[in-house]
Amino acid sequence: QVQLVESGGGLVQAGGSLRLSCTASGSDFSIASMRWYRQAPGNLRELVATITAGGATTYADSMKGRFTISRDNAKNTLYLQMSSLKPEDTALYYCNADIWVSRRLTSTWGQGTQVTVHS
Repeated sequence: QVQLVESGGGLVQAGGSLRLSCTASGSDFSIASMRWYRQAPGNLRELVATITAGGATTYADSMKGRFTISRDNAKNTLYLQMSSLKPEDTALYYCNADIWVSRRLTSTWGQGTQVTVHS
């Protein structure tokens, strides 16, 4: 079984930056697309950014120019560099990946890492 573990969340002042990481662990797997989602209290989970295995990226409109998604395939690690953070970016940030195991593609989620932006 493959697990995703996020890290890097925390408390930051508005205008500041944070870098989130998400590392996959397990055996005999490969990763296709990876994504960051976020969910604020009382809100639906929303897609932040996506990166394919080949490195193509897409972003939600409100994150364009402020967030950068990247990955290190050798380390099975996904990143989200967040800058110019706003209080409305406060949320639980989740990593999601499409993972191949034994010829089966499974959508796998991490447990989330909290980001709190104060003004």
